[in-house]
Amino acid sequence: MKKVSKTLKTVALLFILCFSLQGFASSDKDQNPAVDTKEEVDAYILHHIKDAHDFHLFSYTASNGERNHIGFPLPVIVWTNNGLATFMSSAFHHDDEGEVVVERNGSRLVKLHSKIYELEAGASKVELDEANHATNAHKVLDFSITKSVMGILFVGLFMLIVFSALARQYTNKKVPTGFGRVLEPLVIYVRDEIALPNIGEKKYRKFTGYLLTVFFFIWILNLLGLTPFGFNVTGQLAVTAALAIFTLVIYTVSGNKDYWMHMLWMPGVPVLIRPVLAIIELAGAFIIKPFSLLVRLFANISAGHIVVMSLIAIMFTLKKSLGVVGATGLSLVLAFFITLIEVLVAFLQAYIFTMLSALFIGMAVAEHDHDHAHDVKGHDVPDAEDVRGDFI
Repeated sequence: MKKVSKTLKTVALLFILCFSLQGFASSDKDQNPAVDTKEEVDAYILHHIKDAHDFHLFSYTASNGERNHIGFPLPVIVWTNNGLATFMSSAFHHDDEGEVVVERNGSRLVKLHSKIYELEAGASKVELDEANHATNAHKVLDFSITKSVMGILFVGLFMLIVFSALARQYTNKKVPTGFGRVLEPLVIYVRDEIALPNIGEKKYRKFTGYLLTVFFFIWILNLLGLTPFGFNVTGQLAVTAALAIFTLVIYTVSGNKDYWMHMLWMPGVPVLIRPVLAIIELAGAFIIKPFSLLVRLFANISAGHIVVMSLIAIMFTLKKSLGVVGATGLSLVLAFFITLIEVLVAFLQAYIFTMLSALFIGMAVAEHDHDHAHDVKGHDVPDAEDVRGDFI
């Protein structure tokens, strides 16, 4: 046990050290040797949680003072005024200030604040206004394989492989072996504790596949965001919005007659009040519900990354007052404990998104006219269908 405990401590320490090196080894400009002031740290944290066109691991300053970056480029695929342009992101040489101009198919392209712009005809460099916005360039349609897209593809392929293997095991074995033993309890948990209670015994199987996909997709991406590789996929608003739209489409298409009747012409209330309630119900179904799904996941994951990186930044911002050893020690201790909390949050946010999705779907497919159990006096006994129906 002592050896195991010592090993876990070593792994945790290396994890924090790698995270800190990955997060603050370089700045956005090649000329700056490090990120050490409060303003630079704030700017880098905001830059770090954004998506990127290249995969940056760490940077170092050579003996000649030149800033070198370690990582690998990703494909850039953009649609310009002259058509499709493709190249690797290394053509920008890690520039994010619009200083490096890449010429492809007669178009001049620059990267500014993680966005790719096309210079207007005759322009040789980007010009910025007081707000640091381009005045002689416009954004292009960007279909690039960014870091977040790469994370999505990686997790999707990983899930396809491991769950296909789990499914094949069930054809030959009653009890899965290997990594399947880890997956089976989680699959059963989502099925029996999320899908079945919220959707109902009659229809839960129809939606369990989607709920399992969403749960593991979000959970694995959340865990991937805690690694030193700098992924922040579920902290991208576009990703969480897409997941929320999937849930919106499913419960909208699957809604039964009772669902739409209660939404559009609420029974049991005065006729004059029904149109007002219909507007409120429609706003709740098409705006409030998906908005709550996307904002909750996006805000919690982004806030977690900002907090962890802010605590790591203590080793730079407080090194004058606490010393190098004191600031570094305090930073590592605080970052370690907040990272442990983030591991729990990674699971919790996947659970909440899946639970709410199952609840919204269950509200849409709940049946109001069905056989009830009766007590000794012959009265109906409310069941799960009645409870879900009351949400509508």
